[in-house]
Amino acid sequence: MTDFAAIDFETANEQPCSVCSVGVVIVRGGDVVDTFYSLIHPEPEYYQWFCRRVHGLSAEDTEDAPLFPEVWARIAPKIEGLPLVAHNARFDEGCLKAVHRVYRMDYPDYVFYDTLAASRQHYGHRLPNHQLQTVAAACGYDLTRHHHALADAEACAAIAVKLL
Repeated sequence: MTDFAAIDFETANEQPCSVCSVGVVIVRGGDVVDTFYSLIHPEPEYYQWFCRRVHGLSAEDTEDAPLFPEVWARIAPKIEGLPLVAHNARFDEGCLKAVHRVYRMDYPDYVFYDTLAASRQHYGHRLPNHQLQTVAAACGYDLTRHHHALADAEACAAIAVKLL
């Protein structure tokens, strides 16, 4: 696969619709041609301690951030016609569908590919686990800001170029 958009969401709480940041990496011809990152004012707008511990974001970070529909209006044209790639795509696809429902937005039938599944198939038991940072390292990518949505999307894109 040489043309795709890698995407990663971080959430504020246990609700999949509570996206608080998004990172997108556009790949064409196997090369990164564009990136996008934004904080998002989450809905519902509360932060669970375990989510804050993972990504370091808090209500103070997103209190003035745009709502999802405004952010998605900037992303949608960039990814039009491209398959989406995520590491553990079930999570990111679930977030995307849930937040579309919350805002009563039409959900296009995005096609998702999963680099987690690709890693399990390609590497099997040769890796100690198939977490994003482990797989990224196996693919020669140094993920230094894990759980920052853009950094995770960049790592996912690097994995996808190698494995998909």
